[in-house]
Amino acid sequence: MESLLPKDIPEGWALIEGPLTYTKKTLFNHIDGHAELFLKYGFQKSVFAIYQNKENPNNQIELDLYDMGNVLHAFGVFSRFRTEGQGMDVGLDSYLDDHSALFYKGKYFVMFYSTESDPSTFKQFSMAVSSKITDSSPPPREIGYFPKDRLKPGSIQYYPEGLLGHQFLKRGFIGTYIDQAHLFIAVFKDSKEALNALKIFGGYLAQEGKVSSGSIIKFKARALKGEDPYQGKVVIVHKGSYLLGITGFIKEEAGENLLAELIRNIS
Repeated sequence: MESLLPKDIPEGWALIEGPLTYTKKTLFNHIDGHAELFLKYGFQKSVFAIYQNKENPNNQIELDLYDMGNVLHAFGVFSRFRTEGQGMDVGLDSYLDDHSALFYKGKYFVMFYSTESDPSTFKQFSMAVSSKITDSSPPPREIGYFPKDRLKPGSIQYYPEGLLGHQFLKRGFIGTYIDQAHLFIAVFKDSKEALNALKIFGGYLAQEGKVSSGSIIKFKARALKGEDPYQGKVVIVHKGSYLLGITGFIKEEAGENLLAELIRNIS
């Protein structure tokens, strides 16, 4: 991984520390507060380095390069750190603010942090690292299933377990819309496992929330409708190895129409 660090760094900068390599056993020594999160996302190995501006020694940039094992996990950890903001057109997706820059490409997740605001240098460093990454894996296909209209930029996240706080939903994606509705895609190994999770969800709602008797025949599939004590109104539909759902919607028809569009995008 050390070979992925930039050799042709921006003019006026110098490597002053590293590269330092971290493994699953030593990651806590580097990022104690976030190490457990990275490990849940399949962390394999990382490299850390610090660069310094030659004219202003107080201006330093830290680089963390993480091998997450595959593009899904790289996106997942990227999705947990970014917020709504501008990108850099680097990698498969990126995020940039005054003091930090993030991107993912293939199985790699890359983070930069600067002591001073320096977005232009962030982009130069990011391009230098990205150009060395040859993993051409495309982004997770599920990202493209979410309807674009009213989707909050940078809101799609991937969870490796406990989607919506429910262990029975296991892993999946969630996206937030302008009206605060949340679309989600729970991913299972096969249709049987997905249907079993739908049954468990129904039992949970019957006991802890509410199961609605309202019609959801429009989805032409196994579906469930009710109220979650923590997520609010919820509609869940089974489709193959997925459970597709929406929570937190205000207007029922608008919520169901958004969910129907997600279903059509997967067809």
